Amino acid sequence: MFLLACAGMVQAGEYAYLVFTNTEGTKTAVSVTDLTMTVNGTQLEITNANGSVNFTLTDLAAMQFSVDGETLPEGFDNVLNADAPVTVFAINGMALGTFSSMLQAVQQLDRGTYVMVQSNKSQKLIVR
Repeated sequence: MFLLACAGMVQAGEYAYLVFTNTEGTKTAVSVTDLTMTVNGTQLEITNANGSVNFTLTDLAAMQFSVDGETLPEGFDNVLNADAPVTVFAINGMALGTFSSMLQAVQQLDRGTYVMVQSNKSQKLIVR
């Protein structure tokens, strides 16, 4: 099981929603109030003050913060492609390896905090 935290050009506190886009383009906005994200196997469970919603990781294409649940911040494109190769770094900056996908990386990592990088994009990952 692991928790995923997004690291980007903005702070989450400025945004009221996190918008999930599936591979078919359907968007689901969830409030960030009391938000927790837990991955169990191939399922991402999002829990907040309004309840819970589950996503299958392989069906997710993107996840981005939003002020109103629809409009994405200008210039904010810091979400990794779950199916593309990803390089994982320890929190101290030491490269740990390149994996064929985010799921493969998560399955092979020990508990801890990591930074996942694709091209010029990065995302913080907490494995619990």
